[in-house]
Amino acid sequence: MSVTTGLFYAFSGILLFAAFRVITARNPVHAALYLVLTFFQAALIWMLLKAEFLSIALVLVYVGAVMVLFLFVVMMMDVNVENLRLGFWKHFPFAALVGVVIALEMAAVLMGGFRIVEDPSVVVAPGVSNTKELGILLFTQYVVPLEVAAAILLVAMIAAISLTLRPRKDSKYVSPGDQVRVKSRDRMTVVKMAATQTAPTVTADADAEKKQ
Repeated sequence: MSVTTGLFYAFSGILLFAAFRVITARNPVHAALYLVLTFFQAALIWMLLKAEFLSIALVLVYVGAVMVLFLFVVMMMDVNVENLRLGFWKHFPFAALVGVVIALEMAAVLMGGFRIVEDPSVVVAPGVSNTKELGILLFTQYVVPLEVAAAILLVAMIAAISLTLRPRKDSKYVSPGDQVRVKSRDRMTVVKMAATQTAPTVTADADAEKKQ
C-alpha cells in the first residue's frame, strides 16, 4: 500500500467519525466543531486528488467563513436543546428511511466510478496549474452561468439585508445616517443635582439603650 493510499484511508476514517459525531453530539457547539473537522478532512482528500482549488476553497469559504459564523451564532444564541429533542423518536423512522434512500442513490451513482480501473485518457502535462485552467474555463466557456450564479447570490444577499432592516415593532433598528451625524454632546447629558443628606436611622438597640 502506497503512502497516498494510507493517507486516503486515514483521512476518510477521521471524516466518517467526525460526520457521525456531527449528528450524534448533544452539544450544538461540539457538533459545529466536528463539522469543521469534517470539512478539513474533505479538503485533505481533495488535496490528495490534486484538486488544490477545491481544497483551498472549502477551507476558506466553509471553514473560514460559514462555519465560523455558524459557530458564533450558536454560541451567542440560547439554544434550548431539550425542546429540540422533543419528538425525535416520533420522526426517527421517516428520517431514517429518507437517509437510507439517499445513501442508496449516492451508492448507485458512485459505484460505477469505482469499477473504472483503466488510466484516464486525458494526461496533464507537468507544471500545469489546474487552478489556472479552471479559471480560464470559467471565464471563457462558462462565463454566462457564472454571471447568472453571481446575480442570484447578489439578489439573495440584498433580499436578506432588506428583510433584516425592514421596520418591525420589536426591531432595534438605528439609522446609519443618524449614527454618523451624532455629536459627542448628544450622547451624554450632565445633570446638576442639589446635594441631599439622609436622616440617620435609629436601630432597635439604640432605642433600648436610650430607655435605660
